[in-house]
Amino acid sequence: MKKTILLLTVIAFTTILTKTASAHCEVPCGIYNDELRIELIKEHIQTIEKAMNQITEIQNSETVNYNQLVRWINTKETHATLIQEITEQYFLAQRVKFALLSDKENYTKYINQLTYLHQLIVFSMKAKQSTDLKYIDDLNKSVTNFEIVYFGKEAHRHDLKGEHK
Repeated sequence: MKKTILLLTVIAFTTILTKTASAHCEVPCGIYNDELRIELIKEHIQTIEKAMNQITEIQNSETVNYNQLVRWINTKETHATLIQEITEQYFLAQRVKFALLSDKENYTKYINQLTYLHQLIVFSMKAKQSTDLKYIDDLNKSVTNFEIVYFGKEAHRHDLKGEHK
């Protein structure tokens, strides 16, 4: 009986204290779908744009529906955070490969990738702070530029085992 209670207590504390996994594993599992992550970022940007437009529309209406206003603000925040998570946990932590200064070509590519990913993180933060559609343009430009630098001219595809095709 005491062992059962102790076991249940340990399980409860472990469940409460364990951080949930997000974006992608860090095993590394070797299962990557870079194109999917880019498309998800683009979809999140579209959702943020819609949320910004809805927030502005609700704020400018004669009677403000505060429930809907809060829901759109939360939606905007969530999708901006998801962009940051994909950028940080997937691309920065796992996919962008470190390059030495002595390897000029790869170093330049590395710095460009870091620059565009950093822009995505910052512009996502700015999108959380306002409804200025300028940040939607900035996010779209950053993801497009990252996509060009990351994939290059040839499509970069992985199968489900993480092998380059």
